[in-house]
Amino acid sequence: MALPDSGPLLSPTTNTTSPDSRSETQPSNLRRASEVFWAEHYKWLEDCGYLLRPRYRPDWIPSWQGTSKDPPACEDWIKLEYASVLDATRISDGEFVMLKAVRRKDHPFEVEIARYLMSDPLRSDPMNHCVPILDVLAVPDEPRDIIVMPLLRHFSDPPFQTFGEVVGCLRQLFEGLYFMHKNHVAHRPQLNAFSDCMILNIMMDPKPLFINSFHPFRPHRTRDLKGVPRHYSRTQRPANYFFIDFGLSRRYDPSVTNPLEPIIMGGDNTVPEFKSRKPQNPFPIDVYYIGHAIQETFLDEYDGFEFIEPLVLDMVQEDPSLRPTMEQAVSRLEDTCQGVGSWKLRSRLTAKKEGLLQSFLKDIAHWSRRLQYILRRLPAVPRPQQ
Repeated sequence: MALPDSGPLLSPTTNTTSPDSRSETQPSNLRRASEVFWAEHYKWLEDCGYLLRPRYRPDWIPSWQGTSKDPPACEDWIKLEYASVLDATRISDGEFVMLKAVRRKDHPFEVEIARYLMSDPLRSDPMNHCVPILDVLAVPDEPRDIIVMPLLRHFSDPPFQTFGEVVGCLRQLFEGLYFMHKNHVAHRPQLNAFSDCMILNIMMDPKPLFINSFHPFRPHRTRDLKGVPRHYSRTQRPANYFFIDFGLSRRYDPSVTNPLEPIIMGGDNTVPEFKSRKPQNPFPIDVYYIGHAIQETFLDEYDGFEFIEPLVLDMVQEDPSLRPTMEQAVSRLEDTCQGVGSWKLRSRLTAKKEGLLQSFLKDIAHWSRRLQYILRRLPAVPRPQQ
């Protein structure tokens, strides 16, 4: 079992638009203004079946006060990173969940679309890779809802090890976006100053991979901050990937063949349609977003992805009419990957900036794992059980 590679801490959330502005960055031993909402609703959420961490108790006293403890080593020192999202524990079974507060005036369709995508029979569609909605709570006397979701982790953390693991991920992402499009929903991911492409709107269910739980806002530490969470590889324990954030998503009547939406400025400014201020069809923009995310995450960072480069380049064409639909992208990805041999799929991802010594050491570890996977007859392209 491998330990997580070092890397930047990644938040399990992306939305920063509600209920308040993004948390300030100056350290404090008191709650931030953006945390007050959660503290004020601590008892109500507990009555609803969800327990917040000790920091948000109305009578909270910092655990380091009056002691010799180092405050940053204390769990209740950790401050809210994004004002609209907080983790909780479901009281009925101890399951860790995420709570997302949504202002109805800011995102009037988010709850409706999220529920629609999780309704029957869409819920059971094997191509549905939208985040499961566990509950929706209407905040008393406020025009807000709280969406309850599973605790997820950024889709590329821990890092992918093989080409086959990446192919397994891309299959799910292409299927998931195609699923939304064939059900007349444009994702239109929420982009902001802290997220310049679609990659922060793609998450992973960490439960199959992780042996012990991690802290939602310190994902490279165990929940008590005392250790490093251990995990399996995606080849050993295939992961499920999910699209999140439907605050800007739109659902259209099937009779609408060319919907037009205002341009959302301020995010991924490489989108060719953003050069025009005129309303645009959001479906080809979705195709561009995911193509650009793959380009930045994999093609620009690692050698050896020539086999999917033609498809990705088509997805980021300047002219939206030349981009494939997601249905076509799913078919092309499958056709492309059918022609890739097991040797390639089991090969290690090699970063373009990787040094010789680092590469040598990683190769040794990789071949040890690879032989074990072959002997255990683990598929080169992981597929999670439905």
